[in-house]
Amino acid sequence: MSDLTLCECFARDGLQHETEFIPTVEKVALVDRFARTGFARVEATSYSNPQVVPQFADASEVLRTLPRVEGVYYKATCANVRAVERALADLEAGIGASEISLLVSGSEAHSQRNLKQSRTDQWKRVEAMAAAARGRFRLIGTISVAFGCPFEGLIDEASVLADVERFASLGVRHVTLGDTIGVATQASTQRLFREMLHAFPDVEAIAHFHDTRGTGIVNYLSALEVGVRHFDVAFGGVGGHPAKVKYGGGVTGNVCTEDFVNVLETMGVATGVDLPAMMDASLACEAALGRTLGSRVARTGLNPMLARASAQAGAA
Repeated sequence: MSDLTLCECFARDGLQHETEFIPTVEKVALVDRFARTGFARVEATSYSNPQVVPQFADASEVLRTLPRVEGVYYKATCANVRAVERALADLEAGIGASEISLLVSGSEAHSQRNLKQSRTDQWKRVEAMAAAARGRFRLIGTISVAFGCPFEGLIDEASVLADVERFASLGVRHVTLGDTIGVATQASTQRLFREMLHAFPDVEAIAHFHDTRGTGIVNYLSALEVGVRHFDVAFGGVGGHPAKVKYGGGVTGNVCTEDFVNVLETMGVATGVDLPAMMDASLACEAALGRTLGSRVARTGLNPMLARASAQAGAA
């Protein structure tokens, strides 16, 4: 039984950063491994334009060959109505994802740079995508640069909350606040999530932070303190942006799965993650990318007190 929900993002948000194509069979094996390790939500793929993000040209093939673990939600990222239509076609064929994402930027400048259109036009797109989904998927709304924009600086918190409200009006019951460039602080994290949880009790708040300045886990713990129970992570701290886009000198990886799980378990917070299986998955991720990744726990091992506490609990 877990006290929170972790979404493992390696296979989508992590791999979008990789220029070398990872074979489909390897992606499928990794996603299946993540689900069997105990992650209740797993990013499986993206319906991106293969001309723009070649890494996900095999989206439908990944879903077609992917075994499913009961109770696990498999997410596919969708950028537009065409992507939702592809997701629906796969669903009709019996191979679909169970979640799809709807993305807006918290700032006008970031929307223009990242999504190639204004916030007004992007919201029109999101509304069309939600309508096209026809209630067939669990919708995950995402607000990027919710804590700060590389072009505009601080984001008005009232504007972020208005975006949450707009998602809720579309029937979206899971909304992610993204710290895209790693500028959130403990205070801003707690303030914004506390306001969100108070104003929208029927919306599940999801934290998706990047560890650009080494503050990701600290801010996640701050979010946990005010009641957030959904967190996005990625093995080895990989990903964070497409290969052709760089913020923070390119150091924008996700909060590292191994390290965050280790911290939570030492705090007595149940993650639902099988720890030995997680360490095996960490090695598999490094093997898939052919390099050492950013997890400290992958190098040092889990906190040895965890094994001692487990043994004592078993003896009792």
